[in-house]
Amino acid sequence: MTATAHFTGDADPYGGGDPYADYRTADHPFTHLVDLADRRLGAGVIAANDEFFAQRENLLKPEPAHFDPEHFGHKGKIMDGWETRRRRGASADRPHPADEDHDWALIRLGAPGIVRGLIVDTAHFRGNYPQAVSVEAVSLPGSPSPEELLAPDVTWTTLVPRTAVGGHAANGFAVDVERRFTHLRLCQHPDGGVARLRVYGEVAPDPVWLSALATFDVVALENGGRVEDASDRFYSPATNTIQPGRSRKMDDGWETRRRRDRGNDWIHYHLAEEAQIRAVEIDTAYLLGNAAGWAALTARDAQSGTWTELLPRTRLQPDTNHRFVLPEPVRADQVRADIFPDGGISRLRLFGSLTERGAARLAARHAELGG
Repeated sequence: MTATAHFTGDADPYGGGDPYADYRTADHPFTHLVDLADRRLGAGVIAANDEFFAQRENLLKPEPAHFDPEHFGHKGKIMDGWETRRRRGASADRPHPADEDHDWALIRLGAPGIVRGLIVDTAHFRGNYPQAVSVEAVSLPGSPSPEELLAPDVTWTTLVPRTAVGGHAANGFAVDVERRFTHLRLCQHPDGGVARLRVYGEVAPDPVWLSALATFDVVALENGGRVEDASDRFYSPATNTIQPGRSRKMDDGWETRRRRDRGNDWIHYHLAEEAQIRAVEIDTAYLLGNAAGWAALTARDAQSGTWTELLPRTRLQPDTNHRFVLPEPVRADQVRADIFPDGGISRLRLFGSLTERGAARLAARHAELGG
């Protein structure tokens, strides 16, 4: 079902000026969640049946689609998205595509998880978008090939049934399937172009993998950590602080607006599960004149519910990775990071291992989701 306003039909032809001026979008209730198809998490478009006009890999670019009205190549207009050739019927008597004709792309999620919502973005595809789209999902272990995913014995689950969409619009769909998935199949009926695909949900990590690691980053997105709330998301999302790898530029971290009161900014995190935290990294990479001045961490004990000091208020340096070994392990399932008075951090790492109780709960949840 659609999550918000349902867009259908063509957009007006591009008339010059801002190419996004007439872009159709709405407030989607799931976009605060992690994008499971983020390339920074390891997502990829591993196959497509056709990409004549524009490559399938464009679907997962992190930035909004770009439009250059003068950009043409030997095959025609070059679009920043995935675009297939026009389908034709079987004969002169039947020139139109058959009802079952469609194009498809296979997407490997960067982190397996529960899908809560999707955006099939047709930005700048005004008269060349698909008439309808559908999305299916499957969970397979390891790193299956396209041939293995498309094998006849693989059972796919429908997340979005065949649904009409609009051109030059953010077509949003809420999903209510309580299952863990690793791959998606995006279909366009019968053909056309999609600029971006966003897959919002909750990471559901493999407990066997985390158990083998023993010590790992218990707040990392890829391991099942998440941001519950934050005081300010003015310049960039708080979720950036638990993305993989080091920040590559200023807006790849978390930066708040300038405070004009006596308060401070903060982020509330949920860990992958209850864990014993042994070491902390707070990175301010690429934050030079706008890094937080100080930071402090508090942790919630999952069993007692009490909050205790994890790291006292500590001076931070700009563009620096700060490392702290804790005097003794701290048991927690939630952590709050406070920065003083404002500014930002690029990454937070909390290194530790799951408690026996946390590992058991994670394994039970994995089984419940069909993992």
